[in-house]
Order: sequence, then structure tokens, then C-alpha cells
Amino acid sequence: MKGMVLGMEVLYKSTRDDNQKVQASQAILKGLSGDGGLFVPDHIPALDRPLKELAKMNYQETAYEVMKLFLTDFTEEELKDCIAKAYDSKFDTDEIAPLAEADGAFYLELFHGATIAFKDMALSILPHLMITSAKKNQVKEEIVILTATSGDTGKAALAGFADVEGTKIIVFYPKNGVSPIQEKQMVTQKGNNTFVVGIHGNFDDAQTGVKKIFSDKELEQKMLGKGFRFSSANSINIGRLVPQIVYYVYAYAKLLKNERIADGEEINVVVPTGNFGNILAAFYAKNMGVPIGKLICASNENKVLYDFFRTGSYDRNREFMLTSSPSMDILISSNLERLIYRIAGDDAKRNAEFMTSLSQNGRYRITEEMSRQLEDFYGNYADEQETADRIKALYEKTGYVIDTHTAVASAVYEKYKADTKDARKTVIASTASPFKFTRSVMNAVDHKYDSMSDFELVDELSGLANVKVPRAIEEIRTAPVIHDTVCEKEEMKETVEKILGI
Repeated sequence: MKGMVLGMEVLYKSTRDDNQKVQASQAILKGLSGDGGLFVPDHIPALDRPLKELAKMNYQETAYEVMKLFLTDFTEEELKDCIAKAYDSKFDTDEIAPLAEADGAFYLELFHGATIAFKDMALSILPHLMITSAKKNQVKEEIVILTATSGDTGKAALAGFADVEGTKIIVFYPKNGVSPIQEKQMVTQKGNNTFVVGIHGNFDDAQTGVKKIFSDKELEQKMLGKGFRFSSANSINIGRLVPQIVYYVYAYAKLLKNERIADGEEINVVVPTGNFGNILAAFYAKNMGVPIGKLICASNENKVLYDFFRTGSYDRNREFMLTSSPSMDILISSNLERLIYRIAGDDAKRNAEFMTSLSQNGRYRITEEMSRQLEDFYGNYADEQETADRIKALYEKTGYVIDTHTAVASAVYEKYKADTKDARKTVIASTASPFKFTRSVMNAVDHKYDSMSDFELVDELSGLANVKVPRAIEEIRTAPVIHDTVCEKEEMKETVEKILGI
């Protein structure tokens, strides 16, 4: 991987079949490979600009320097156009992803976009990458974005694709598995091409249902006949992953610019994750040459990833917990497959065996030798009480208010420091605004808020944190519900056919 020639074309191959290689634009269009595998780059390109130079750049310029290395079939003009359309006034700060320092760590605020969660960072640009990819590949059909969400992806994708020409977007979410504000954000979404469906089931059911629809060859033919083709906005799309690498490069460059670190000094990164995509992006940044020491993977009570890093066994046969950090309530971490493929020596056959075992038995175990390659990762988890306690402690100590997901990461970082005594500077990915989870956040600070309504809490939080109520929340206070479709998890395919009129 290291020492690759700069400027080399990056092609994408499936984690389950070594024989097919496609260009970046084709991988973005397809989303998922035909064999059910995920697209991965055939090598991780090294940064071709010194970090000292990157430190002088703004977010948009940094995004170009990172993304040009992965999306090698895009012209400079195409890529810069996508970046300019994505990272603009939709974000409430020019910095796009500011760093806030609190209690000895740097919080990388990834929630300044249209829907106040980190998914905006990638989903603001994905529609533009997709439309550009469609033109490049002479695609005539309308692109139907089909996605499952544990709360944030859905709204961010809806906002990204709303009224984008040549696209439709259908989002499935667990009816009782997202926060009230997350649900309100989705069901009030405007746009003639947007469709939102609640399912009776959890996120894993929604994700499995979407994957099934994607691999349904008969349906694919039926759709092509009607002028439609599927693509995905889920984190399995490489067009989602590449923009996520950018903010880790940007965070390091920013610390360098602000003289908080020396050039080449290693930092740690903590990421709260259920799906694994957000920490995988940090792993890719490290492999590009960003001096990252430990990749600290923080789980909530659905701690399948913590158990995996501890034991080498991935086992989803366990009780599914509904927590106050719902975007992490996931037992099938689909992006982990990209890492498994990598530590299996890019061996698609071995990776496919693990994934078959996961779908048939709900578990797989990696080899000792594979485990040794995970030394840079550290996994831990925080339960509900620890998450609430951390919100309260950080607020009382510093006045800085974080959401439940970021609190999981912050609590795990405290455990990491206690376990290892590692004093390296640390960036914590702050993945959502506390305004998205007001009830859980305010309850953690003080139980006296129990009796207030969700929107009363929003105003209280604004006063407490001394932060203006984000536009995304103001908009939904009075917005009418547009989407009220609910179906059984077994009816997802029929629901899609009905929406498309096929």
C-alpha cells in the first residue's frame, strides 16, 4: 500500500470478487457491487501535498486535494464544481467543520450542515458526484436513491437529493427507532422527488430489506424497462466514504495551523460509530499519511464492535438495545467489511466466506494474524448512564454541551486515557448537534426538564449552551407532515414498486 506512485489511477474492486474493477464514477453510480460486495480502492493513495501546505487551505481546497486522489476519473473542473455546490451557505460556518477545545480534547464539529449531523459532510456532495457520474457514463435512466437510515442519513440524503434533477429518493427508517426530532425532520421533507417510509422493525431490518431490493435482478430489469435504476446513498457508497476522509485531514492540518501540534506529531482520533464507516475514513486518512496514532472506536450498549476488537469474533446474535444514541443502534456494521477485506490481505474469497458466515450464522471469527493487524484500533463502550454522566460532567466543567453520540465517544476517551495513560492530543468526532437529541441531553444535565415539550427544550438548550437554535430545528417547529407511509418490513419491495408506479 505504501510507496505507491503518485497520481496513479485508482480503480475500485469488490470486497467479494477480485476480478471486476471499475472507475470511481461507476462505483458511485452502482453503490453496491453486483455480488453484494462493497467497492474499495485498489490502493490507498498517499497525500501529494505536505501537511504544512494543507494547513494554509480552507475546507473546500482541502476537499479537492484529498478527493482528487481517489476520484481519478473526475476532471479538476468537475470535482471543484461538486465541492463548491456542496460546501456553501448550507453550512452555518465558513469553516465547515470547526474544532472546539474542551476538557483537554479537540471536538471536531461535523454538524454545521443542513440537517445538523455528520452525514451532511458527505451527503451534501454525493448528489453532485452522482449526477456528474451519470453524465460521464451516459446514463439515461432516472436514478432512484434507495436508502435505510438509523436516523441521520435519511434526512441528510433527503435534503441533499430534494429536487435534484434526474433523481428520486426513497428512505426507509425504523418507525420507533429514531428520536422525535429526527423523525420530524424526515416526515416534513419537501421536494417532489422525496419519499419517506416508516417500517415496523429496527434499523438492521431496514438495511437488510434495502440490500435485498438492490440484489433483486428481476426488479432491476422491470425498473430499467420503465426508465429507472437504483443507486445508494448509504454509507456503503464509496461516494460517501471519500468525503469523510477529508475532515480528518482537515482536522490535523487545522491543529498544525493553530500551532497545537508540531508537524509530524501523532494524534489520536475517537469516533462514535455503529456502522464503522466514520472510523474507517480515519483509517484511510492514516494510510494516506496523516500522523494518526490510535483509532478509538466508541460503541454504545449495542457493543458488537467493542466485542469484536476485544475477542476477534463478530457476533450479532444478541439483544438489540434502543438507546439515547439511536444512530449507533446497529448490530450489522456494514462498513467493517472493507476493513476485514483489507486485513484478510485483499482476499475477496476469504472475505466472502466471513460474510456468508455472518448472514447464515450471525457471526464470524477472524484469525490471529488478522487480529494482529488491528493493533492501531482500540474499542470500548459507554452505557446509558455513563453517556448521560459525561454530558453533565463536561457541561459543568466547561460549559460545552455535546449530544448523546459525541458523549459516547467522550466517555470512551476518558476510559482510554485511564487504561493507557496515553497523553497524545486527541480529536473526537462530534457527530451530531445536541439540538437533535434535546430531551436526552437536557435530562442528562438536569431531570427538572422532564415535563417540557421537545421544542420548549430546544429553547432551554439554546440558553444553556449559549448557542443559537440551528436553522434545521427552527424550520421543523411548524412544518406540516408530508410523509405518513408505514409498512411491514416484509412489504418494502412492494412499497418501492408502488411509489415508482411499476
